[in-house]
Amino acid sequence: MQDTMVRDQIEKRGISDARVLDAMRTVPRHRFVLDTDIDDAYGDFPLSIGCGQTISQPFIVAYMCELARFTEHDRVLEVGSGSGYHASIIAQLVDHVFSIEIVPDLAAQAESTVKALGYENISIRYGDGFYGWAEEAPFDVIVVTAASDYIPPPLINQLAEGGRLVIPLGPPAFTQELMLAEKHQGEIVVRDKLPVRFVPLTGRH
Repeated sequence: MQDTMVRDQIEKRGISDARVLDAMRTVPRHRFVLDTDIDDAYGDFPLSIGCGQTISQPFIVAYMCELARFTEHDRVLEVGSGSGYHASIIAQLVDHVFSIEIVPDLAAQAESTVKALGYENISIRYGDGFYGWAEEAPFDVIVVTAASDYIPPPLINQLAEGGRLVIPLGPPAFTQELMLAEKHQGEIVVRDKLPVRFVPLTGRH
């Protein structure tokens, strides 16, 4: 089922990075969904993971990974662990993933799942991702899996020079734009890439 998912939902829609495709074939998506959704685990759509959150459709995960241009030496911050699936895909492509989840039950479940699957280069903690993970900064790449009206300033500060930041920007109730931001000489250059729909970024901000 994973090979079919990658071939029909991802590769045929233009994702060509071989490392990303291999990672999508490797991580068992059915381990990250609710038991009631096992039969739909490899479908081309998001699924609820409880607590008002979702696991993104496979194509969007692959697209964000290709957009981020991960390298094997990257240290990555993910804002919004959710089920842990996206972090597990990224972990196949980089040195280490630091992932923050604001819903404590989801953070605990994601940590349990990735440990059970043997992913040793993922660190998950409960917290407000708006503020990043300052003690582990700077990050070569930051991936935000929830929509915001603007890029949180702490994330800009924690992005390394030459780093990439992928984030959906726009009102949560409407279609957002998936943006790629790059940091050059301390300045952020932002380009819009794809219309998307994500759950909202929440927290004290």
